[in-house]
Amino acid sequence: MNHVEVLFTGLLLAVAALGALACRLRVPYPIMLVIGGAAFGFIPGLPEVRLEPELVLALFLPPLLYKSAIYANFDDFRTNLRGLTLSTVVLVLVTMTGVAAAAHTLIPGMSWQTAFVLGAILSPTDPVAAAAIMHRLQAPRRLVSSIEGEGLFNDATALVAYRVAVAATVAGAFSLAEAGLRFVFGLVAGVAIGVAVGLTSAWVRRHISDPQISVTISLLTGYAAFLPAQAVDASGVLATVAAGIVMAIRSPQVLDARPRLQGYFVWDIVDFLINATLFILTGLQLRAIVGGLDDYSPGALAVYAMVVTAAVVLIRLAWFFVVPSLTEILDRRSSRPQHHLSASWRLIMAWSGMRGAVSLAVALALPLVVGDGSAFPQRDLILFLTFVVIFFTLVVQGLTLPVLIRRLDGEDDQDTDEEVRARLVAAKAALAQIETLSAAEWTRGDTAERMRGLYEYRARRFAARLGKIEDDGYEDRSQAYQEMVRLVLQAQRDALIRMRGEGRLSNETLNLILRDLDLEESRLEAT
Repeated sequence: MNHVEVLFTGLLLAVAALGALACRLRVPYPIMLVIGGAAFGFIPGLPEVRLEPELVLALFLPPLLYKSAIYANFDDFRTNLRGLTLSTVVLVLVTMTGVAAAAHTLIPGMSWQTAFVLGAILSPTDPVAAAAIMHRLQAPRRLVSSIEGEGLFNDATALVAYRVAVAATVAGAFSLAEAGLRFVFGLVAGVAIGVAVGLTSAWVRRHISDPQISVTISLLTGYAAFLPAQAVDASGVLATVAAGIVMAIRSPQVLDARPRLQGYFVWDIVDFLINATLFILTGLQLRAIVGGLDDYSPGALAVYAMVVTAAVVLIRLAWFFVVPSLTEILDRRSSRPQHHLSASWRLIMAWSGMRGAVSLAVALALPLVVGDGSAFPQRDLILFLTFVVIFFTLVVQGLTLPVLIRRLDGEDDQDTDEEVRARLVAAKAALAQIETLSAAEWTRGDTAERMRGLYEYRARRFAARLGKIEDDGYEDRSQAYQEMVRLVLQAQRDALIRMRGEGRLSNETLNLILRDLDLEESRLEAT
């Protein structure tokens, strides 16, 4: 094996091992990855890794953003448009400015341009770890959507600001008017390109019946939006997000069940692999990064890390306790008052501001040299401070977030029955269609009756859960039925595996039937 093959194999093994350990310890995998990545960087004998800056953003960022967009709760974003706008634009700029001011004041020789680069890198949040914890603890969907929406859209503001700050550092000069024009152009052109790419992707996938090709197009759509936008100096982030939202709106109408189902599984794997690879690669570079900090004493580095981390955390805490109070005062004078967050929600929102893969990607994408050919100022220090902030926010905040979320029990259950209501509507629609079909000549009476019985029971079960009718043991009978079905399905799997072991069934046919059995089991909760 050559150097590249050994590195690639080791990378995959590290990703798999850390992912498995995260599952074993029941912690979100980004927490384990950032710890493992830091540890791997200092294992003796491992090769030094240097990534091409131009490759990092183009390779890692588009699929991360596109996946978040296509599975986002964009209807929730519309209902919280004001809060989302404040968090994804104003809070990002406030955080960037606050971090830049702290770094410029504290770190000798750090120019304002370089300080703003650091601030832009640390200003966007990453919703992966926070959302994973919230989903596991069944936090209210509106809270999860707020975290995911902020993490999705604040990347656009941060990345546009990042490009302006890097350009100013490379050129050695800064023009506020030019930066403002680039900011506006980047936003407008990015959205336009993204919408065009999303509509084109939806049209193409509507006319493709092969699930593999359809999912492949899905994997490429983020790049198709990001790269052209970057080429014309627009926001590749906004282009990718806009393409994802357009596809999310269109996919229920243009996609069949198979490509939609396969897409869920493929994107889960891709998202995990990209996040994991970024953390491990950054960890492998840590030794070289720390080696480039010889001009700083350990004590000074510790102070810089603590101050920058404190700035990131405290600015967000202050924001979520000051700004909502101001908006409440304004709303008292409004004829259309809006829903306001409780103190517990504010604390959780503030404590959920973890930094992750996006900050890593843009930090690694910093140019190696500036316009005059000299090294990018304090690049290794910026990478080091970025990793420290990510480490603190993911590990410390990520491990303490469950304690805060448990305080929310009973505070907001308005979305608790949403799924049940939707399943009841679907069951009633099925019954109406069965009635229509039962009159057709090609249908059989016993088939219609069998289906009618299934959906009538399903409708009664969901109506009972919503309190619309008396619960006559529907839930208990349903759970007993589902357990019985699971045992029957497992018996079928065991019989098929024995057939393969005896040489009477090919592996291809086994997997084909197992997939159908697995899909049948995945539908049980709707029974």
